Amino acid sequence: MKNKTNPNIVLIDDDFELLELLSSFFKQRGFNVQQFNQAEEALIEIENQRLQAHVVISDLRLPEMSGMEFIKRTKRSNPQLPIILMTGDGNLELAIEAIETGAYDFVLKPLQIPQLLLSVQRALHLSEINQEISQYKNLLQQQDYLGLKGVVGKSPGFRQAMEMAKRVSSSQANILITGESGSGKEVIAKAVHELGDKKDGPFIAINCSAIPENLLESELFGHAKGSFTGANDKKIGLFEEANKGTLFLDEIGDLSLPLQAKLLRVLQERKIKRIGENQFREISARIICATHKDLKKEVKEGRFREDLYFRLNVIPITMPPLRERKEDIFPLSEYFLKKFSLMNNTSVKGFTKDAILQLENYPWKGNVRELENAIERAVVLANTELIDASDLPQLDNIEPREASLKGIQHIDLMPTASQPASLDEIARRYIQHVFDLNQGAKEQTAKDLGIDRKTLYRKLKEMNLN
Repeated sequence: MKNKTNPNIVLIDDDFELLELLSSFFKQRGFNVQQFNQAEEALIEIENQRLQAHVVISDLRLPEMSGMEFIKRTKRSNPQLPIILMTGDGNLELAIEAIETGAYDFVLKPLQIPQLLLSVQRALHLSEINQEISQYKNLLQQQDYLGLKGVVGKSPGFRQAMEMAKRVSSSQANILITGESGSGKEVIAKAVHELGDKKDGPFIAINCSAIPENLLESELFGHAKGSFTGANDKKIGLFEEANKGTLFLDEIGDLSLPLQAKLLRVLQERKIKRIGENQFREISARIICATHKDLKKEVKEGRFREDLYFRLNVIPITMPPLRERKEDIFPLSEYFLKKFSLMNNTSVKGFTKDAILQLENYPWKGNVRELENAIERAVVLANTELIDASDLPQLDNIEPREASLKGIQHIDLMPTASQPASLDEIARRYIQHVFDLNQGAKEQTAKDLGIDRKTLYRKLKEMNLN
């Protein structure tokens, strides 16, 4: 993350004239400067966190504590702090020792100040990168489900799928994960991999629908040199690359019938043959398949082999769509907000109540993938620290929400069976009902009613609604 305030530079040298020269130079360029003529004084201030330093420039030869010793002791408590050493000794071995000790750079006196400035700027850039890496690590470690970092979800459907993944992770049975596109099937496959005995091997994923059929076979099985036009060298297929690990075949329902037959043989014999070769090669990869299609229907209509279906569907795991996992929407939204705030260097920190309601009540036909895209766009476009409903433009044309429709269909607009309600009374009850559904969120209520907020305020006042 970029420093939002001017960077702090610490200067350490027993040459007062040089200190004043460097201090004046960096102050003119917007740096905050703190001077010390002894390294020990600076070390105490830094270790006690009374001084926040972004870069330290220190002389090598100092009274009492040398610049080299200063680096060693500072790095114990502040390993990421860049320290630039200055010296009049051009000894190459000394420079190497300084870098090995932990110095970021080594500059010679008499100083070339533009060169020193360039070194400082590079050190600051390195600090920004290290800070971003640290923040990304902290973000991933905030979520810990079944010992898996970065896995977000607390709904019953999500937890049931994850618990099943844990139970079967160490078995050798074939797993078929079903669920809509973007619902998180690959998360389940990775969980099986990470929790099982293949976790030290590679996890390789391929979307079978994203690769043309004439290339997919080569990707999966590999080929020999000269086996077809363009095969200028041999190629190892993904079945072999995933040895001792896991191969995740997503959208398996889109495989052609010939490739289905070959996959069936791989599952039965645990051997593959590269295109253009006669030699069979044993594979040890665990194969996990996934699809958004109804494979039973595909079998009935002749588009999917029945024997392959039964071979794959030993352990079925279903990932529910996001609209059936309402409890996961806000945690996922928070996770994506932190992720994209870091990536885009923004100060967005959260959501308004209206934005949360809009996120939770949107049907999310594209599931988690659509939610992630929506949050990324909102973070980039947001002008304040909180994302509001107006920062979610792609959600403006929401169809009437399922929850609202169900509630409206069952609302009793008639005060009694014998006495019809007046039009004003029906309107009053309807507005109150939608208002209650939205838990008092006026912007969402106005949007559901198809009116602007001013009109809603007027109606609430006229009808004496709370």
